Amino acid sequence: MSLMTGTWHRWQDWAALVIGVLTALSPIVVTTDTAALWSLIVFGVLIAVAALWSLAQPGSVASEYVHAVLGVLLFISPWVFAYADMAGAAWTSWIAGVLTVAVGLAALPAANADHRGLAGQH
Repeated sequence: MSLMTGTWHRWQDWAALVIGVLTALSPIVVTTDTAALWSLIVFGVLIAVAALWSLAQPGSVASEYVHAVLGVLLFISPWVFAYADMAGAAWTSWIAGVLTVAVGLAALPAANADHRGLAGQH
């Protein structure tokens, strides 16, 4: 059950927003090639957008699953896009991917509770 009612309150979604923004900005400080650069920027922006969706609509369970899927895709991207040998970019992808999956799954109970609360208000 949520501690607060309304939108913009779930810490997991704020964490996902921070993870997304930092991932998108990480090419400023880590060495990348074209594939790593675009992977980090695109996945970072998508994670941040999904976080904003979750914050604006806390009853949206789908947005939390989107976090988890994006986190998995970010995690595997160093191998898929062949930048696993670039330590900074690869570790950024792996750590941000795991954290994104974790906060997405951690928010599911609260999202389900908010969703049930919305469904009960006819």
